[in-house]
Amino acid sequence: MLIAKDIMTTGVHTVPQDMEIKDLAKLFVERKVNAMPVVDDAGELIGIVSQTDLVEQDTPLHIPTVISLFDWVIYLESPKKFIEEVRKVTARKVGEICSREILTCTPETPVSSVASMMVDNKAHLVPVIENEKMVGVIARLDIIRSMGD
Repeated sequence: MLIAKDIMTTGVHTVPQDMEIKDLAKLFVERKVNAMPVVDDAGELIGIVSQTDLVEQDTPLHIPTVISLFDWVIYLESPKKFIEEVRKVTARKVGEICSREILTCTPETPVSSVASMMVDNKAHLVPVIENEKMVGVIARLDIIRSMGD
């Protein structure tokens, strides 16, 4: 059975949280990757940014539906979701659009478990963590490559 360390990529491209969005777009094109880990000033993993995050930033803002009843305004959708959309659309730095909910695995995690995590959570990239340090990443393409072995 294949495990994470058998297929992970160790030459990990990371991006700083204060990188400009336009520079991130150039990196995605240059490096030909779909997602990259985001690190803070100390080099610690704080999130994952994907091409999807970048594309979502360029989508039109969806104004929530409301009902006005007497002097009340009732939101039919979550105002919290709208606030998050506004934050992403107006973002200028990577740290403002990256996902901070990071799925991780260990070098010993079975590849089938990593694949399930990716599918269940629509994840593009799973960092491989050992002794609290990122030692590699697994992208969808790494899993696809392992199917041919």
